[in-house]
Order: sequence, then C-alpha cells, then structure tokens
Amino acid sequence: MIRETVNLARRVTPDDLARPTPCAGWDLRDLLDHMTAQHHGFAAAAQGCGADPEHWKVTGGGYEEAAELVVAAFADVDDADRLFALPEFGTGRTFTARRAIGFHFLDHVVHGWDVAHTLGLPYDPGPDVLDIALPIARSVPDDGSRSAPGSPFAPALATSEDAAPLTRLLAVLGRSADAAC
Repeated sequence: MIRETVNLARRVTPDDLARPTPCAGWDLRDLLDHMTAQHHGFAAAAQGCGADPEHWKVTGGGYEEAAELVVAAFADVDDADRLFALPEFGTGRTFTARRAIGFHFLDHVVHGWDVAHTLGLPYDPGPDVLDIALPIARSVPDDGSRSAPGSPFAPALATSEDAAPLTRLLAVLGRSADAAC
C-alpha cells in the first residue's frame, strides 16, 4: 500500500501542493509532509528508536525515499510481538509490531484516498486491502476523544453495511467519501 501512495505522490505537481485535502486544515503539501514524517517515525520504531520524537518531526520533501525506508524497516521485523515505541500515542506508549504496522498501513490506505481525492484521481485499493484495513479502523476507539481539537479522526459516520467497502472504511474514521476538496 505504501508503494501505491508513492505512485500517487509521483503525480503531484508543484501547482497541486496548495490544494486543500479532505484532512481539515491541510493542503496537499501538509499531507505529504505528514506522511513522510510518519514513514520516518515508523521506520525508527521498527529499528528500536521510535521513542525519540526527532524521528517523527515534519521536515518536508523526500516522500519516495521515506517510503522505501519504512518498507525496508518493516521487512526487517522478525517478531510480530516486538514492541514499537509510538510517542504520538503518548509518552512511553508501545505497541506490538503487528499492531503498529497495522496502524501505519491503515493510515496510508486512508491517506492514499486523501491524495487521490485531492488530485481528482480514482482510488481503489482493492478488496483484499480493504478487508484488512476495515477491522483495524473499527478498533480505533469511537469516543469523545474524536471530537477533541487536533484529533486524527472525527466521530464515525453512519453508513449502511451494503455501502462500498472504501465508503465504510472512511465512515468508520469519520470521513465521507463524498468530501469536497
């Protein structure tokens, strides 16, 4: 999935960077910077040094290189139960590699849609990807924290079980597939 976002990022022109995204308050440059920082942070976590907040800072640029870095770091993980430090979830918070990699996977399935939607491109990660992503999304607590300023997710939106899988996934995370950019 990460390499799919690289393919989308390759289609971005300098003129596109100021376009608003479905991520409230973020233009496409902000979103790509966030995605790049997440790649660096999760790669550091996979290498055992994710607790250092320096690895999670937005520095801009280098999306493709950061994507390859995290793919390589994840490929070196040989124990699904090894703990990853993820300070974005709170100081001292750790998660198993399985769960942390799932978080990153979900983030990039959704941010892939954000980028494609912003560029007016079709986006279909496929049923296998969505079948994996939806339970991860459903595991995100849907409580009052989603209404807090700066929350990465809004309260879940109602949708029918017969809605398209991508529509259901986005709705679980408080996003509408019909969002305007």
